[in-house]
Amino acid sequence: MIKILLFCLFLLVNLNANYKEGEVIFKNKCSSCHGDFIAVNTLKENFFEKNNKLLNLKAPTVNMLAYAIMDSPKKIGDPNDEDMRQTEIESYLKSYLEKPDKFNSICDDHILKFYDTKKAVLGLSGEDYTNLAIFFMEYKNNLAKTQENKELVLNDETLILRKAQKENKKIIVYATSKSCFFCKKMDKEVLSLSDVKKKIDENYVYMKVDVDETKLPFELQKVYKEITPTFFIVSKDGTYIKQYPGSWTKSDFLEILKENLK
Repeated sequence: MIKILLFCLFLLVNLNANYKEGEVIFKNKCSSCHGDFIAVNTLKENFFEKNNKLLNLKAPTVNMLAYAIMDSPKKIGDPNDEDMRQTEIESYLKSYLEKPDKFNSICDDHILKFYDTKKAVLGLSGEDYTNLAIFFMEYKNNLAKTQENKELVLNDETLILRKAQKENKKIIVYATSKSCFFCKKMDKEVLSLSDVKKKIDENYVYMKVDVDETKLPFELQKVYKEITPTFFIVSKDGTYIKQYPGSWTKSDFLEILKENLK
């Protein structure tokens, strides 16, 4: 019995390691085109109501890819045979990444027309394809665990409110994530600049939240469109005022700061 338990534990640890390796490969090789998680309702609104003008996506997001591979009408493999399914997913990924072909895509036909022609991804090893397959196979389960662990530290919210009220300032909440390319771009090109920092410090109480790890404060989750980066303007008593989804140039961001001082 102990041997069986140890073997099961070994399999779980190994599977998690494979998932993490696959996640790293995805971030290094794919995330420049395929964006981070966006809620299904927002995606439906974007594609089926706004004709992709809301998000202007040029490639499917990571959760769209995981859904297409695992749960869509064009899903790969038999859900009742995981070993064979993993092999089939590995084979499909290798075939599609090395020779992209829209006619071989498993994405929704209605959505394909919005996407750019994909460039080939070369240089991946057999082990890389295995880890990438496991990443997609385990994506939904790991996403659920992440959502369960998103517990807001109430003390942080209380302290921010106290500071905003004491200094008579509005609050700016920056929703970001470690996997967000445009967040990193804005951090480097805008938010790290001394004059931008000065304007924020002079006029706002600033709160940066990694949405992959923590729930948004002030009940902002109710209005959040699941886009990173997003900047929320909140009153000193914690009331939502406005949000600005997307990455901004320095001049545009300074204008956002200025217009919300009124």
